[in-house]
Amino acid sequence: MVETAKEDTEPAEANITGLCQDMFSKMATYLTGELTATSEDYKLLENMNKLTSLKYLEMKDIAVNISKNLKDLTPKYEAFQSYLDQITFIQEQIAILEQAAYKLNAYSKKLEAKYKKLERL
Repeated sequence: MVETAKEDTEPAEANITGLCQDMFSKMATYLTGELTATSEDYKLLENMNKLTSLKYLEMKDIAVNISKNLKDLTPKYEAFQSYLDQITFIQEQIAILEQAAYKLNAYSKKLEAKYKKLERL
């Protein structure tokens, strides 16, 4: 014998209602988690931006101090520049004098050798 299918409407509607409530509850939990994670990400970015801003302020202070110190040192360097030029000139003169001393030493050795040679005769 062949059985005929009967439509069971009441239990299916109760089952669908329960499943829909369960689905909406789980969807709400999921969306709450997603929104919480997004909110935490934005809080993290906000904290990172605050720290970055503080770092830039520190770097700005350092740059201002360097600029101030450079402005203070520039006149001092300019005041010493004439002395530095004199030192450079003296070094050049010493190098020339040193070369002359080497030449004089070589020449005196040649003279000494000639004198010793003449002395033997």
